[in-house]
Amino acid sequence: MIEAVGLTKRYGVKTAVDDLSFQVRPGAVTGFLGPNGSGKSTTMRMILGLDRPTAGHVTIGGHPYRDLPNAPRQVGALLDAKGVHGGRTARNHLLSLAQLAGIPAARVDEVLGVVGLQDVAKQRSRGFSLGMGQRLGIAAALLGDPQVLLFDEPVNGLDPEGIHWVRNLMKALAAEGRTVFVSSHLMSEMALTADHLIVIGRGRLLSDMSVTDFISANSADFARVRVPDDRPEERQKLTASLIEAGGRVMTEPGGALRVTGLPLPRISELAHGCDVRLWELSPHQASLEEAYMRLTQGLVDYRSTEDAKAGLVEPPPQDAYGSTDGYAHPEPVEVPQEGWYAPPAPVPGRSPAPAALPSPAPAAEPSSAAPAGEQTSKDLR
Repeated sequence: MIEAVGLTKRYGVKTAVDDLSFQVRPGAVTGFLGPNGSGKSTTMRMILGLDRPTAGHVTIGGHPYRDLPNAPRQVGALLDAKGVHGGRTARNHLLSLAQLAGIPAARVDEVLGVVGLQDVAKQRSRGFSLGMGQRLGIAAALLGDPQVLLFDEPVNGLDPEGIHWVRNLMKALAAEGRTVFVSSHLMSEMALTADHLIVIGRGRLLSDMSVTDFISANSADFARVRVPDDRPEERQKLTASLIEAGGRVMTEPGGALRVTGLPLPRISELAHGCDVRLWELSPHQASLEEAYMRLTQGLVDYRSTEDAKAGLVEPPPQDAYGSTDGYAHPEPVEVPQEGWYAPPAPVPGRSPAPAALPSPAPAAEPSSAAPAGEQTSKDLR
């Protein structure tokens, strides 16, 4: 079990972790959530003895990490998948770790098979993709067959198959009675993987409860009610009845009603009493992501704004018709009078050549004369 009591870490005037207390129990996957800059990585580093707390303490199995005998065989961790010597092969990297901890070399080949890297065991890690590096880091964490495991963003860079594999691995490790502590920003994965959640914001504890309780505590469950679309009077009648019974009703964009404060059987009774036929009456629960966003919305340090792109985009050039889409739009065009020469449209960036306007063509000319509105080569000389 991991236990933190009054854990505090300051860097100068900045407090990264502020009086944080929690427990991570064995037999369950505990998710560690929080916005960027909330202190998650600093907390994990203090658990592993990489940073010394300014105040408070954290223990693993009742002892600080530094006091654990042969700590790599009791605690496995993935904090930075890039922390590997690029010139070493995958097998040699794990073999060096095994020799330092007194772990048999046969275990190296076992974990390479567990993470699926047995076919690239003799390749240098500098050529590994991000996902392959994550698998190698997980192999290093599993090397000593520890009872306590910490993972920081373990699915980063993995493809869907790899994410599914990590999810099942975490559950299997917890089912064996191990302590599994996982930090991640992927709410969808935490919803599928974690049993318990510890949520922090700006270094302070925000929540410490099961996933189910967390969603219920930070979101409002509701019922979706739908009546025939061609019966607006029935929708109004049912809405009035629901509000009178103490419910809160909100109309959704599709015309359905979102009802809170009333159980589904009561909504059905009220609809029956109003003689309103229901097309839908279904329960809905917010997702973990929605509950998390609601809890932490005021604790995000970096917020984006819409990109106005002011002054960066030049207006597209116009054609002879004043159009920018390449099609003729005759309505705004001033048509030249018959018998007059219309100069060609100016090319952007190029000065147009001067052209003399010819006199109107004579009313009656021999058949060789050009028709009115056209020019002969003599006219344009």
